[in-house]
Amino acid sequence: MILSPIDTVDDISKAEFLEKYFKPQKPVLIKGFAKKWPAFDKWNLDYIYQEAGDQEVGLYDNKPADPNKATDKPVKYMKMRDYIKLIQREPSDLRIFFYIITDKLPELLKNFSYPDLGFKYFKRIPTLFFGGSEARVLMHYDVDLGDLLHFQFEGKKRVLLFAPDQAPFLYKVPLSVHTVYNIDYENPDYEQFPALAYAQGYEIFMEHGDALFMPSGYWHFNRYLEAGFSVTLRSFPSSPTRLLNMLKEVFVIRNTDKIMRKLFKKKWVERKQRKAFEKSQQALEHHLSKQK
Repeated sequence: MILSPIDTVDDISKAEFLEKYFKPQKPVLIKGFAKKWPAFDKWNLDYIYQEAGDQEVGLYDNKPADPNKATDKPVKYMKMRDYIKLIQREPSDLRIFFYIITDKLPELLKNFSYPDLGFKYFKRIPTLFFGGSEARVLMHYDVDLGDLLHFQFEGKKRVLLFAPDQAPFLYKVPLSVHTVYNIDYENPDYEQFPALAYAQGYEIFMEHGDALFMPSGYWHFNRYLEAGFSVTLRSFPSSPTRLLNMLKEVFVIRNTDKIMRKLFKKKWVERKQRKAFEKSQQALEHHLSKQK
């Protein structure tokens, strides 16, 4: 992988953000952006422990999804308070995925304000994500194709970002929003995944209060370096083309994959893995031939 540092700012105006990052669809890290919120001191695990400790939450781990089960099925359930105590006490790969604040912890919505950066937020689903110090999230892009403003709290996190045009080098799985399961992005094996060596992206280290703008369709891999959580604010699709692509992703491609997975289980998963390798190998050969 060819990883570059990301543009990093301590503050940014709406005009500058729109001109330099939103319009050209370029990511940027805004350091300590959440510290502007009047109730910033409530964005911590202790507050969530107090307010949502009795809730039962579904947990995921680093293992690949069981091909005989739905991909969104949690590996276990636990009280929120027990989960928070666990990740604060010891290393863990357990994480909480897509915790919708408006449904489960609406009080938290009083503790921040949507940044005025010039794009329209989808305010129905601001979402939280939690992870222990060993948790990682498979390389993927978000199926709704929205522009994302992603805030990190408590522990540090490493993020890898790749533009949509880098997908051919990432071993994208057909009819899916993720790459093959067995790539180790912390220690990539370029003999097994030669195309990956040519993927150009960004490496970002996020800390408490930082915000990362991820443009629509950007691939991202998250690795929690310490126990922590994040909130993602999403935008509406900003063009008719993107809206149509989103509808296709959500209602056609996603459901087709679910049906095929249910019918053929492991055989379907293995077939998609093979196709991912074939496509990336073709992309690599094409890339190398152009360099001659």
